[in-house]
Amino acid sequence: MSLNRSEKEAVISDVTSLAAKAQTLVMAEYRGITVADMTKLRNDARSKAVTLSVLKNTLARRAVAGSSFEIVSDQMTGPLIYGFSEDAVAAAKVVADFAKTNDKLVIRGGAFGGKALDVEGVKQLANIPSKEVLLSQLLGLMQSPISRTARVLAALAEKRGGGEAQAEAPAAEEAAA
Repeated sequence: MSLNRSEKEAVISDVTSLAAKAQTLVMAEYRGITVADMTKLRNDARSKAVTLSVLKNTLARRAVAGSSFEIVSDQMTGPLIYGFSEDAVAAAKVVADFAKTNDKLVIRGGAFGGKALDVEGVKQLANIPSKEVLLSQLLGLMQSPISRTARVLAALAEKRGGGEAQAEAPAAEEAAA
């Protein structure tokens, strides 16, 4: 189905606004995927705040022109699905996880931080833990020295408290005698 000029402009402006907010773009070839599998992929992407779009490549090239994703415009050929995400790893994780279970989805590349990613780069990006996991790991590292210090101080206080209680007991026995 062909789009008229105003519809094409609307698509370009929508994708341009997506690209402006996104940190990551992942492109994958979807040839041969069933509608049910595509629906499953879209639902998974939606739950992780990833926007998946099937676009005409010429419209996608125009939409990313002037953005940090322009670097991959030469790779925009063939039937592609484009995944944009504000989270640095979400789009790569959604597409790579789906590609593990469905061999018809072939990762073609992507872009992150103004740099083009090949297939291995997208897979490496997908293996990075999510922002929430990284923040919890950082918090655990920051709390570790404090909790160790607290445990050492508690052990010292217990040792001193236990030693004083033993020293007081013979003195109390001598006073009673």
